[in-house]
Amino acid sequence: MYKQILVPVDLNDQGFADKAVEQAVWLAKQSNATIHLLNVLPGIHMSMVSSYFPKDAARKMMQDAQHQLKDFASQHIPDEIVHHQYVSEGKTWTTILEHAGRVGADLIILPSHKRSRLDKVMLGSVASKVVENSPINVVVIKPQAHLQEV
Repeated sequence: MYKQILVPVDLNDQGFADKAVEQAVWLAKQSNATIHLLNVLPGIHMSMVSSYFPKDAARKMMQDAQHQLKDFASQHIPDEIVHHQYVSEGKTWTTILEHAGRVGADLIILPSHKRSRLDKVMLGSVASKVVENSPINVVVIKPQAHLQEV
């Protein structure tokens, strides 16, 4: 069974990662695994981007994200489950894969954004890239479809 489960969390999309974390908690209880939550911030230290922000904006964004991720973890992961939270910066799909290697993850549980009717058979671009390039198993949690959308 799995021992190190990575769950990328998008803090800007309320309710987006809940199902993925719920699945990770269930698996962690079954196999005594550790959950690693990861929030990836866009690369604001790149020179082209950083020139648009005040000097301490990157530090403040990082602190805010860490606080939000800690709150998210306390709401969604029971105390008896060993878990860690990380905030990283960079290109989302590559940062997810790099972080999976760093923590020794043997499973990534990845929520996929809800797609429009036109492209709902496709995975989101981040999920697609992670699945395509990951050397470890990836479970993609799709959003629940509503009856009126069928």
